[in-house]
Amino acid sequence: MTAAVAPASLLRTAARTGRTRVGLVLVALVVLTALLGPLVAPHDPTDFVGVPFGRDSLFGADNLGRDVLSRFLHGGQLLLVLSIAATVVGVGVGTALGMVAGYRGGWRDELIMRIGDVVLAFPQVVLALLFVSIAGPKVWLLVTVVGLSHAPRVARIMRDATLMVVERDFVKAAEVTGTRRLRIMTGEILPNVTGPLMVELGLRLTYSIGLIAALSFLGLGLQPPTADWGLMINENRIALTVQPWAVVLPVVAIAVLTIGTNLVTDGLARASAGLGRGVER
Repeated sequence: MTAAVAPASLLRTAARTGRTRVGLVLVALVVLTALLGPLVAPHDPTDFVGVPFGRDSLFGADNLGRDVLSRFLHGGQLLLVLSIAATVVGVGVGTALGMVAGYRGGWRDELIMRIGDVVLAFPQVVLALLFVSIAGPKVWLLVTVVGLSHAPRVARIMRDATLMVVERDFVKAAEVTGTRRLRIMTGEILPNVTGPLMVELGLRLTYSIGLIAALSFLGLGLQPPTADWGLMINENRIALTVQPWAVVLPVVAIAVLTIGTNLVTDGLARASAGLGRGVER
């Protein structure tokens, strides 16, 4: 059997590059802020502490007079949880479909890819807006729609990765010995497409963060009075010149998180290419 690229090995190789280290630091900074922020927030995110857009506290008050810092420190958890959940759904479904299409081929391949083509014809944000506007801004629907909008893109990548593995000797040997196809896909093919899978995981997480924040900004994501970074931008944009912190803090956090995940993903892609050729880069 050809040695598979283990996720731990891929991460270790990627972590040797400067860009990946910087990305990990940026991601860790935002994640820790989101996780530990509620523990150190000076107020409850729904408490009124002053006049709207007032400056009596460190970062002032928002459009309703709530403490900006407290809402910021409480606002990252849900964004991260929903983004991770949507990424898991999208990558999970896309990987399964891509592997079936690449390994089984025939009509299954055609059906999966053509349905994917139809979905890919519409921008992700348009699909999300369509379904969320029809059914309402429900959390489960937000995760499902964002996740499934990733699936066709992931399926294409994983199909190509599977096609590069299915003709190898260890797959043929497993087929000759009568191993079940599901077992071949999970035990033989999946470990050998780890590199592209890890890269897609990082990319889709980046897109999930941006899309969910955008939907909240448009009023179709998380709803008031929930503390959410995308919602904070929407609620306070009208007074950007008067009280900028209510917009600047969540914008900077989302930007740092996005840049960090992009750097990590780029490092994983480079490491995957190097490991796939048997050399370290």
